[in-house]
This record gives sequence, C-alpha cells and structure tokens, in this order.
Amino acid sequence: MKSITLGSTGITTPQNAFGALPIQRITAAEAGRLLRRAYEKGMTFFDTARAYSDSEEKIGLAFEDIFRSSRDKIYIATKTAATTPEQLGEELETSLRLLKTDYIDIYQLHCVSRCYRPDDGTGMYEALLKAKESGKICHIGITTHKIGVAEEIIESGLYETLQYPFSYLTSERDTELVKKCSAANMGFIAMKGLSGGLLTNSAACMAFMSQYPVLPIWGIQRESELDEWLSFFDTDISMTDELRAVIEADRSGLLTEFCRGCGYCMPCTAGIIINQCARMSQMIRRAPSANWLSEFWVKEMMKIDSCTNCRACMKKCPYELKIPELLKKNLDDYKKILNGEISV
Repeated sequence: MKSITLGSTGITTPQNAFGALPIQRITAAEAGRLLRRAYEKGMTFFDTARAYSDSEEKIGLAFEDIFRSSRDKIYIATKTAATTPEQLGEELETSLRLLKTDYIDIYQLHCVSRCYRPDDGTGMYEALLKAKESGKICHIGITTHKIGVAEEIIESGLYETLQYPFSYLTSERDTELVKKCSAANMGFIAMKGLSGGLLTNSAACMAFMSQYPVLPIWGIQRESELDEWLSFFDTDISMTDELRAVIEADRSGLLTEFCRGCGYCMPCTAGIIINQCARMSQMIRRAPSANWLSEFWVKEMMKIDSCTNCRACMKKCPYELKIPELLKKNLDDYKKILNGEISV
C-alpha cells in the first residue's frame, strides 16, 4: 500500500482512507468496532462532517483514548456547511466537542457553490484563518461538486486541500483537476470513489486510484466492506488487463447513470429537484433512509411522474446524462422501497 502526501499540508497517509458518512446508519458500538479495526489495521485518515448527523460523535467515542495519548497518529478531516463566520465558529466548537479533540487536522467548507476569498464580504475565509491561528484547525480545505467552482478554487491558491468526486466514471476534465492540484501542491481528497454505490468491484476502484496522487475516502458501513479495503494493505494492487476490462465495461454501461448532484440541470420545468431525485437510489442506501422516506421526499419523488420529457435538463448537464430516463429508474426503485419490495 503506497502512501499519499496531501500537498502543502504535509499529511502523509496510506492511500486508503475511511469515509464516515455511512456510519450514521449503525449503532455507536458497531461504528466503534469498525473505526478501531480500521485504525489498528492501517488506516490513519478519517473523513466526516457536521452534516453527517452523529458521525463525528461516533468517531470521538471510538478514538477518545487514542486522542489523549497519541493524537498525532490519526488524521481527522471534518466539514462545515456554514455560510457565516458566526455559524462557522459554532459548528467548529461543536465538532471539537463531539470529536473529543483539541484540534482538527483538515477543516473543510462543505459542498460550496462558490470560492470564498479574503475581503469578499462574507468573512468566511477570515474566520478560517482565525481558527487556524488559534490552533483549532491545522489546515484549510474545501469540498464541492461543481467542476467550475473546483477549478476556481485551485486557481485561487487559498486552500490546502480540495475534496471532489473522483472515480473511474469521471471525465477527462475531472482528471485534469487532479493534475492541477498536484501542480499547485494542493491535496486532492477523492470522494465518491464508488460513484455513490454504482461501482462494486473494489479491486478495480483501488487500482484506478493507485494511478493518481489522490486520497480516496471509502464510505464504510459494514465489516465486510471494511475487509475489502483492508485487504489491500496486504495485497499490492495495480492496474491489470482484467481490471481494465472491468472498468471499460462499467464506463460503457454506467456513465449515463452517474449523477454527481452538481445541479447545473436546474431549475426543472416540472419542479423536480433533479440533482437529488436523480441519485435517490444511491442516497437512500448511504444516509439514514428515514430522511429520504419522509413525506417531503415522497412528494418530491412523485413529481417525476409529471416529467414532460422536455429534455431541457439534458442540454444543461455537463456530463450528458439521460436525465429523464435516470429519474424514471430512480422513481421505480423508490416505489419498490416504499412498497416493501426492497429493503434498505
């Protein structure tokens, strides 16, 4: 297992990290066992967010004793969706308290739609600098789903890490982001390495990532999933003709089904929340399912039946997805879940 250094942060960690979004779905005891085992078997980087309900709290409970004696052995990245300095300060204090740590290794602005800069009138970047100067955070990171925003972030030179969707279903423009980050000495954290659950061959995913200077954070919920990623500490994984064939087959069959949730397709003429509804099958299996089975989301998903097939969304999609067909496929899956035909 090779190691990755995240640009100017100097953080060096195995190229095999733990994405803690899915541990929302399991008990604290189950999460604790997964997290401890991941660490004991070689994982040192754990990514979470204030928005992931109790994920931070579960990490804090799992690593509290290690943090007291060997805090520098584990790297914690978390995120805030704050849009004001006051919000950011409050969320940072909450994250520190729940994670049971004095500092956060990488503090990331979460899923931004703009590049926050000094003197832009928001005070957000200044708040990050203040938190860094106080020692509460070590490095300033940012995450986005919008490629144009990601490009602007890299060019700004203001952030130490970028977290962005990256898998073998991504485009050449996405891959170019990795090159730009490397040239700027900026760490690249790869989220959605399994494309929201569309990809199922862990060896192919790992081999793909090993070709690039990126740190994949694998969303892990079950021991069997953890076992797959841990196996790569013992087996040198590299691209082979067999794995390349798997990747090509998946790209051929799945590229029209991978919604990144960027929102460029919006607004919809029928009022459909496309960027959520078109990836509902993945979302409902990754976050607590009750959130996506609420009265609000049932109503929103049923709007898909009103799709006029105008295809205006397709003209705006940077990934050329067949959005009406993708929406219909997600609705069919959703109805089966509602009717108890499929369990999540």
